[in-house]
Amino acid sequence: MAQFPVNPHRLDPYKNFKFRVKWDGRYVAGVSKVSPLKRTTEVIEFREGGAPSSSRKSPGRTEYAPITLERGVTHDPEFERWANLAFDRAGDAAMSLKNFRKDLVIELLNEQGTVVLAYRVYRAWVSEYVALPELDANGAAVAIESIRLEHEGWERDVDVKEPAET
Repeated sequence: MAQFPVNPHRLDPYKNFKFRVKWDGRYVAGVSKVSPLKRTTEVIEFREGGAPSSSRKSPGRTEYAPITLERGVTHDPEFERWANLAFDRAGDAAMSLKNFRKDLVIELLNEQGTVVLAYRVYRAWVSEYVALPELDANGAAVAIESIRLEHEGWERDVDVKEPAET
């Protein structure tokens, strides 16, 4: 079977440098890096009393690793706004219990800019916000802000189909 059913001529896998992140129905400006989507299922080992010395294994609890989003520091306040929904200097009463969790979509695009894969991330919230990185007068790097998102899982959007490439 071909690796790409709709485009059997395509041999190369998709590149990792074209992607978009969307929450609240809008694309977030300037996201330059997204950590991997990773889940790990605990292994439960057990052995029956009358069985040979080997044990059996079955799946246990599944954990989803946090997702980190990074982008260059700009005047766009989206990262900070979301982070402030889970923590506000005005105190606990200022925290938004209604809005601090968001669903988001991570889209992978091909070289033509067409969405080829999308993943939906559920009930995410900001557990860490880095407003400014370490500043270094001798450095020559872009200042990067980041948020770490805790969430309750993700799944592939099966409505996104492989596009016909021309």
